[in-house]
Amino acid sequence: MQGVLLFIHIVVCLLLVIVVLLQSGKSADLAGAFGGYGSQSTFGPRGTATLLSKITTTLAILFMVTSLMLQVLESRKSRSGSVLPGGDKPAASQTQKPGGAKK
Repeated sequence: MQGVLLFIHIVVCLLLVIVVLLQSGKSADLAGAFGGYGSQSTFGPRGTATLLSKITTTLAILFMVTSLMLQVLESRKSRSGSVLPGGDKPAASQTQKPGGAKK
């Protein structure tokens, strides 16, 4: 289960990077280069949400869900709240008799 979820998580990460890099910036037109907004429409210069922005939102949600699910599976597997391996076990210490002499 964890291996399949990890594979899905890695695929979502790669797709998210690709989709974000494919998008153009908010001020991609000539007026944006000089600090203006160019076309003053109802929804601003970008218009309504494009297909790439909807895909980005979906992939971002999937990324968060798979991250949380991987964390839950890992915490159930280790049964401890510690991030470090063996963090819930007390350290074994050897005590020495007072005086240091053996009898």
